Amino acid sequence: MALPKLASAKYELTLPSTGDKVEYRPFLVKEEKALMMAQQAGDNASLVRAVENIVDACTFGKLNVKDLPFFDIEYIFIQLRGKSVGEKSTVSVTAPDDGETKVVVDINLSDIQCVRDVTHTNKIELTDNIGVMMDYPKMSTFMKVGEDETQAAFEIIKASISQIYDAENVYSRNDMEEKELDEFIESMDHGQFQKLQHFFDSMPRVKHEVEIKNPNTGVTGKVVLQGLQSFFQ
Repeated sequence: MALPKLASAKYELTLPSTGDKVEYRPFLVKEEKALMMAQQAGDNASLVRAVENIVDACTFGKLNVKDLPFFDIEYIFIQLRGKSVGEKSTVSVTAPDDGETKVVVDINLSDIQCVRDVTHTNKIELTDNIGVMMDYPKMSTFMKVGEDETQAAFEIIKASISQIYDAENVYSRNDMEEKELDEFIESMDHGQFQKLQHFFDSMPRVKHEVEIKNPNTGVTGKVVLQGLQSFFQ
């Protein structure tokens, strides 16, 4: 005789990148087990794959997870975690007044939002008639770059360029040679390169501000948590 099947609750969230409504369920014991094994392995690549697999399964395979911007993945996973394990997450933060005292704080995961800068745009005008169109980086993009910060920034920018246009033509990324794209980026002046960096600085981010009190000094301050790892320790 077949055992009864357990039904999961269903919820809905809004995808930060598009505003589309997405239906999801809490993750199951088998998925939580896979996540714990990835965490214990201490391998970032394994952890990213586990998170992507959980997001894919819990949104019923309706999203192309590997093509989602990294902040979509982070936001979805936080919502999943809240409905699966509990809305409260306990983390340790550093008091801003002395830069060393650790303070334990509880966060309500349902309060966490993906914040968008009003100055943000994916169309970057480099000159009067030359510009680029940008795509949001994926989680896999961050996994491919090395530890050198300067080179990593270059590679992430390069991976995020989807089009280059001038007064007469639009050049698709698929039509660009890697060497040609390298030379295009390297030919920018400081101000032009800063415009590209602003795209990343201003794009949507999973972000939450908490107010804490330093137990040693009695000083109250605010700490901004940003990125998936900030919310789970």
